[in-house]
Amino acid sequence: MPQPELVVSLRVAIDQSLKAKPLNESLQLAFGHRSLHQVHEVRANPPFREETQGLSSVSALFHAEDLYFHSNAGWIVRDRLLMQNAGEYRYRPAWWLPGAHAQTIWGRFARRRAQIRTSSECLTTPDGDTLELHHVPALPGAPRVLLLHGLEGSVRSHYVGGIFAEATSRGWGASLLVFRGCGDAANVARRFYHSGETRDVDQVFTTLGIRWPESRWFVAGVSLGGNVLLKWLGEKGELLDRRILAAGVVSVPFDLEAGARCISHGFARVYDRSFLRSLRAKALAKLARYPDLFDQTALTRARSVYEFDDAVTAPVHGFASAHDYYERSSSLRFLPKIDVRTLLLSAMDDPFLPSEVLSRVASVATTNRNLVTEFHPSGGHVGFVSGGRPWKPAYYAERRLFEFFDKALEQE
Repeated sequence: MPQPELVVSLRVAIDQSLKAKPLNESLQLAFGHRSLHQVHEVRANPPFREETQGLSSVSALFHAEDLYFHSNAGWIVRDRLLMQNAGEYRYRPAWWLPGAHAQTIWGRFARRRAQIRTSSECLTTPDGDTLELHHVPALPGAPRVLLLHGLEGSVRSHYVGGIFAEATSRGWGASLLVFRGCGDAANVARRFYHSGETRDVDQVFTTLGIRWPESRWFVAGVSLGGNVLLKWLGEKGELLDRRILAAGVVSVPFDLEAGARCISHGFARVYDRSFLRSLRAKALAKLARYPDLFDQTALTRARSVYEFDDAVTAPVHGFASAHDYYERSSSLRFLPKIDVRTLLLSAMDDPFLPSEVLSRVASVATTNRNLVTEFHPSGGHVGFVSGGRPWKPAYYAERRLFEFFDKALEQE
């Protein structure tokens, strides 16, 4: 099997606190003792050279689309109780990925992509745009999973292949909704996607539900996609299609403003700047088509995702400011109205979100018996990598989602 290609970005680095030597040794083991210097491509980003020198000493890699991607016995919050992690819910972080940042970037750094046969299509939206979908085939009537990806993600995001593989192993079908502008389909409308946009997922599920009327459905969301999903479920409430038996989300930024401010400080600025670079490029392309859409000067001044949302996301989508956008779009306020069994899987050391937000989520979950909170001490952002050997990693989040779905199907 050919080795996956590596792309190293010199502007991205792992902080010294990540214990660079163990990580380097782990990756050499994972790739047959191949040195980290043996990469297929090096991308230098001159504007960030001085910043990365100040932040860290060891180069690492990731692309924006995959940033929204990831003590032995831990503690989790589950079914409104803080209890010791045990039994089928045990997650043991990989010893060879020390720290939250190593867990977070591993997926893009070294994960082998599952080779799953899929088909794709584009749906036309009411405003004349297109939505790109990718499908895993299954027999008529088989259960199906609808998946929503994270910020700047796509079908190439590492967790998509993992979730598709879990579905395939069960004989289930699966569909990925690629948010506007994140895939090959052109984003031609006077708008983008964002953390609170639920009309697209509503259209997609309605369309797929008609296409596969006899299937039992499960819905899953990762990071931003999880926020969109929870908001949609809360908006639907008791009116949600009863063919949806369960939902599951991973590493959701339940409080968008807290999350945006969190990644604008410390080492997490690396993630912030990577997202900003990708979002700015798309915004400039959109401005070329619609010169009056937003203030280009404000975009140029933006130095963080928060400032980008204030300059672009908010005015384009009818919000008064970034604060207004975050306040109205954060899934935390929609949790009480969710009327389907839903797994909330996160790590307390998620570098994209202050841990106190998860405490608030756990508190809200005590008022809604449908919410199953599982918050582990470690796991990073969409990481949850486990396994005792670097060359044979396991991915807890995907397995846990499908265990949850299996149980819901058995109890129907």
